[in-house]
Amino acid sequence: MKQLFLASLLGSTIALCTAAMAADSDLKTLEAAAKAEGAINSVGMPDDWANWKGTWEDLAKTYGLKHIDTDMSSAQEIAKFAAEKDNASADIGDVGAAFGPIAVKQGVAQPYKPSTWAQVPDWAKDKDGNWALAYTGTIAFIINKKLLHGSEAPKSWADLEKGKYKVSIGDVSTAAQAANGVLAAAIAKGGDEKNIQPALLMFAEIAKQGRLSLANPTIATMEKGEVEVGVVWDFNGLSYRNKMVNKDDYIVLIPSDGSVISGYTTIINKYAKHPNAAKLTREYIFSDAGQTNLARGNARPIRAEHLTLPADVQANLLPNEQYKHVTPIKDADAWEKTSKGLPQKWQEEVIINMQ
Repeated sequence: MKQLFLASLLGSTIALCTAAMAADSDLKTLEAAAKAEGAINSVGMPDDWANWKGTWEDLAKTYGLKHIDTDMSSAQEIAKFAAEKDNASADIGDVGAAFGPIAVKQGVAQPYKPSTWAQVPDWAKDKDGNWALAYTGTIAFIINKKLLHGSEAPKSWADLEKGKYKVSIGDVSTAAQAANGVLAAAIAKGGDEKNIQPALLMFAEIAKQGRLSLANPTIATMEKGEVEVGVVWDFNGLSYRNKMVNKDDYIVLIPSDGSVISGYTTIINKYAKHPNAAKLTREYIFSDAGQTNLARGNARPIRAEHLTLPADVQANLLPNEQYKHVTPIKDADAWEKTSKGLPQKWQEEVIINMQ
């Protein structure tokens, strides 16, 4: 029995070593192929978003990859991949979570599973490797303490509903951030991807009280003092706060009674001229170094629980305990349908109540 056990153990060990060697060999082959291609062209991955600049600099220094980016929306990226299939100008793009499955349905994505694939939560990836969230966004509040006129800063949606301050959520008809803000409020109040009525009722009441601001919560409107409480992605809120002259005047927090966590995924163009460079880019993005680069841009890495971030980087993120009550989108198809009808409902049930 012992001999059988030892033979089995030895066989398993050899198999594991062989697998590890194969993975290492495959990565070296990929690196060589990417170096031969020499370039990586991206869309929707500009230097100043989630610190993509750090990743492009690393890929240039380590592998000699030249890079250009054209910034555009998620829908535009997928349309570009489809339109240019005979002469692709883009290799890889970064799109909102809902657009990963859309890219697959439209047949413009190609799969690649990075070596850290097992550390990506199931809810955040496509089983075939066509997409996977590299970093998350969780709906948060950014609060200008100086504009609260003595009121206590809101810590929850319930506080937001009964407070006196103005609330800026942005344009739900065009901004994924604003639409997800509505979903986050709905989830906190017992709704879900199919039922956002609890949130619509809450915002309608805020509008009746004259507290719904039409100011889009951006760095520009915040610098002008037009935003008292903004509903934003956590990484946007943290970036805005850090750019303010007096950053201590601002609080960024995840509402304690619930929020929604989503994120952004790379999609590799099925028709890419530099497919190996695109796959190597995804590999690097999911590595410890790539994930740390994203964290330096205030984005929460998808592998956060498996990383030991530098102290200065960790200090710029919100504490892990604030994410205890966040919920990933569980029914993407239902949310896609609901979000399409949201602009009309928002106009008919919320904006109509503005004073």
